[in-house]
Amino acid sequence: MLAGREGGRRVVTAADAAAKTLGLRVGMTIAQAQAQVPGLEIRPAEPDADRMSLGRLALWLLQRISPLVALDGTEAIVIDVTGAAHLHGGEAALLDGLVGRLAVSGITARAAIADTRGAAHALARFRADPVFIAPRGEVMAHIAPLPLAALRLPASLAAGLDTLGLMRIGDLAALPRAPLTRRFGPEPCRRLDQALGRVADPIEPVRINDLITARRRFAEPIAAPETIARYLGKLVTALCEALERRGLGARRLDLVCERTDGQAPALRVGLARPSRDAAHLARLLAAKIENIDPGFGIEAMELVASRAEPLAARQAATSLIDAPAPDLAGLVDRLMSRVGPARVYRLAGVASDVPERSVRRIAPLSDDTSTGWPDNWPRPARLLPHPEPIETMALLPDHPPAWFIWRGTRHMIARADGPERIFGEWWTRDAELAAVRDYFRVEDTSGARYWIFRAGDGEDAATGSQRWFLHGLFG
Repeated sequence: MLAGREGGRRVVTAADAAAKTLGLRVGMTIAQAQAQVPGLEIRPAEPDADRMSLGRLALWLLQRISPLVALDGTEAIVIDVTGAAHLHGGEAALLDGLVGRLAVSGITARAAIADTRGAAHALARFRADPVFIAPRGEVMAHIAPLPLAALRLPASLAAGLDTLGLMRIGDLAALPRAPLTRRFGPEPCRRLDQALGRVADPIEPVRINDLITARRRFAEPIAAPETIARYLGKLVTALCEALERRGLGARRLDLVCERTDGQAPALRVGLARPSRDAAHLARLLAAKIENIDPGFGIEAMELVASRAEPLAARQAATSLIDAPAPDLAGLVDRLMSRVGPARVYRLAGVASDVPERSVRRIAPLSDDTSTGWPDNWPRPARLLPHPEPIETMALLPDHPPAWFIWRGTRHMIARADGPERIFGEWWTRDAELAAVRDYFRVEDTSGARYWIFRAGDGEDAATGSQRWFLHGLFG
C-alpha cells in the first residue's frame, strides 16, 4: 500500500488486491488503515516518478500503436485506435497483445475499447478483466450498471448524488436534466454526454521532442476529400524539404487533422525503407483519406515524421552504366498500407534440419544473410503450418505406404521416394534425444505429390509415436 499527503492528512493513494480484500481503500487515512490491519506494510508514494514512468509508456505506445496517445490523469493512458486497429490484427488482438506485453514487463494493466473516451475510461476501470470491447452503438447498455465514479466526477459530487439514491450511471441518465443541473451544476450531464458521444471530449496528445513536422491552419474549415488531398500534397512537399535539409528519410508518417469540434482524427502509414519522395508519400497518405471523418470541418492539419532515419542522396541511373535493380519499396509500402505491416514479409532459411524450424520471417526488403534449405533432397513448394495426421499402411518399416487418407479422402500411391531420415535436435530439448522422422515423397494416381513422414523409425517406441503425418505439398 502507498501513502501520500492530502492537505494535512496522510492518506492511502494506492492499494493492491490483497489490501482491498482486507477492506482498505484509496482515500482512507493511514491511521484508520493501520488500526484496521495491524502490521500493515506502507510505502511512500512517488507521484513525480509515476508521472515520468507513465510519460515514457505513452511515448512507447505512440511509437508502436497509434499516432494519438494522451495521458489520462496519473494512472492511465488514452489511445485513439481509429484506423489503426486493423494494423495490429483487429481490436481484440491489439488489446490482448498490449496487455500481454505490459505483463511481460511487470506491469498489470486493464484496457477497454469503446466508441468514446469517456466510455472507455469507465469500462477499463470497472468492467475490463483484463480487457473489454464494447460493440459499436452499445455504449449505454454497458456503462449503465457502472457506478457514478466511472464518469470522472469529483468524489464530493459523486457523494452528493449518492445521497439522492443515484448510485449508477443508468440512474443518472433517467433523471430530468433541468433540476439535476440546478442542484449539482453542469458537470454530471456534461460527463454523461461525453461518455455517450454527444459532447466533444478532446485529448491533448503527447509529442516527441525534435520531430520533423509540417503544419497548416485554414482560414475556413475544409471537409471535401479533394481539398484534403490538395493540402496534404503541400504538407508532404514541405515535410520532404525539411527531411532533405537534415539528410533524413521518413519511415513512418502521422497525419493529424484538428476538427472544429475539438476531435483530432489521425492516420498513420509506414514505409519499408526511408524515403523523402514527395509523390510516393502523398499517394500512400491519399489512399487513406477515406478513413478520415472531417465532421463539421477540419481547421488545421499536421504531418509528422514520427520515425525518420538517415538517407543519403543517390546518383540517378544513366544509360552509360548498368541498369539498377528494380526498387520494390513502393510496392511493399502500398501493400503494408493496405493489409498491415505484420502481413508483409519474406521467408528466409534457418540452419535446422527440422522442416518447421528451417524458415523464419524477415522484413520484405531486408538483406538475406540466412542459409538455404538442404539441396540434396527436394523440398515441397508448400509447407503446412503444422503436420496433419493421416491414416496409412506400410508393408515394412522402411517402405513407403501403399495408400493414405488425408482430410477424409483416400489417395492411392503410384510412386514414392525415400526415406529421408531426420533426427531430432537433442540440444533443443531432452524429448528429441532419440526422436526420428522418416520422410517420403509420394505421388498418387492423380499425379499430385505429397511430403509425408512417420514419427519414429517404425520399430522402437522411443524414437516416436510411429504415427504418419502429411507435412507438405509439391507444386
